[in-house]
Amino acid sequence: MRILLLTQFYPPIVGGEERHVRNLGAALAWRGHQVSAATLWVPGADAEEMDGEVRVHRIRGTLQRLPGLFVENERRHAPPFPDPELALGLHRVIAAEQPDIVHAHNWLLASFLPLAPWCQAKLVVTLHDYSLVCAKKNYMRDGAICAGPALARCLPCAARHYGAVKGVATATANLATRFFALHAVDRFIAVSHSVARHTGLADHGAAFEVIPNFVPDDAGRLGGPDDPCLDELPNGPFILFVGDLMHLKGVDVLLDAYAGLDGAPPLVLIGRRCRDTPALLPPNVHLFSMWPHSAIMQAWRRSLFAVAPSVGPEACATVVMEAMASGKPVVATDIGGMPDLIEDGRTGLLVAPDDAAALAGAMRRLLDSPALIAAMGAASLERVEQLKAGAVVSRIERVYREVQRERPVARRAGSGELFGGRQ
Repeated sequence: MRILLLTQFYPPIVGGEERHVRNLGAALAWRGHQVSAATLWVPGADAEEMDGEVRVHRIRGTLQRLPGLFVENERRHAPPFPDPELALGLHRVIAAEQPDIVHAHNWLLASFLPLAPWCQAKLVVTLHDYSLVCAKKNYMRDGAICAGPALARCLPCAARHYGAVKGVATATANLATRFFALHAVDRFIAVSHSVARHTGLADHGAAFEVIPNFVPDDAGRLGGPDDPCLDELPNGPFILFVGDLMHLKGVDVLLDAYAGLDGAPPLVLIGRRCRDTPALLPPNVHLFSMWPHSAIMQAWRRSLFAVAPSVGPEACATVVMEAMASGKPVVATDIGGMPDLIEDGRTGLLVAPDDAAALAGAMRRLLDSPALIAAMGAASLERVEQLKAGAVVSRIERVYREVQRERPVARRAGSGELFGGRQ
C-alpha cells in the first residue's frame, strides 16, 4: 500500500507523538509499504528528504509565519481549522504520492479535510489525545476532568488557556472541525479506552478501534555509548520520573509524596521545564532537563522503578511502555489510559490521582520489597510484548486493509452528508 502519514511535527522536533509517527513509518516501510510523511516545515530543514525508507515532505503554513501566536517558537502548531497554505501544500504532496491511505495524527487533519472530496485515499485518524473535543487537548477544566464539549464550557475554558481572542477562535474552529471529521474519517484509532470514551466516538456512531501506541521491538535494548549526562545520575539505586515537569503530569504531587518518604533513595526527574515546574525541590531530588532519548532509556535500566503520577487523563503514556520494556514496575495514577497499560498488582501499582499519601504508600510498598520489584519487573517485560511494534503495527495494517475493502462512499457536500464518510 501507499501510505501518507500526516503529522504536524516530525524529528528533529521530538516528543512522544513524533517518535510514534516516525517509528510507525519505519515499521510500515520495513513491511514493504511505500510510506511518506507530510509535516510542518522548520527552519533549516529541506523541503523534502528521506528518513530511512520514508519520504518526508515539509510544508509551510500561513499561521506558522506568525511566531507571536505561539508560546513555544520551535513548536508552531497546526491550527484546528484549514490553513490555506497548508492545504495547498498537502494537495501537492497527495498529487505526488498518490496514497491509498492517508493516516492523520493531529490538527494537520483540519487542513486535509477540504481535500477529502477530491482525494481518493481512505482516511484513518489516530487520536493521541482529546483534541477531537478539547481545544486544550487534555480534557481538563478548572483542574478536573471535563464534563464534555459544549460551547458554554469550551469557550471560557479555552479563553483562559490561550487568551480571549485566540481561545475563542481555537475552540470554535475545533468544534466545527470535529463535525466534519466525524463525517469524513473512515476509521478512527483511539490510543486508549479513555480517549475513545471521552471523545464520544461510540455516541456519534463513528467507526473506531482502540489500538495503543507502541515502542520499537528493541526498546529494551535502545541506547548507545554512555552519554556524558549519565554521569550526573546518582551512583546507587533511584526512582525515576520522565515527562514534562508540570502539574498535569503530577510532578508537584510526586514531590509532596517523596518528601514524606523517610530514608528513600534519590528521586530523579528528567523532562522539559514548564511554567508551573516547581521551583523548590525536596532534599535528594535531582532534576535534569531535555536529555537525549538514548540516555533516558539507559536511565530507565539503571532505575528501581518508574513513577507516572498524572493528575489528568493521560491518553497513552509512552514513558510507561519504555519503563516496562526496561523491566521496571510502574507506580501510576488510575486515570486516563494508565489502566490500559498497567495491570495493578502485577506490572505496577495504580493509585488515585492527586493523592500524595496514596502515591507515597505505593512507592514505600515497592521500596520495602525488592522481591516485589523483581516480580513486577519480570511481569512488565512479559506485558510489554503486546505493546511493541511487532504486535501493534499489524493491528494498524489490518485497519488499512479493512477500510480499503469497504464500499466506497462518495464524499460530497449535501444535507447530512457533508464530506460524506461513514455514519
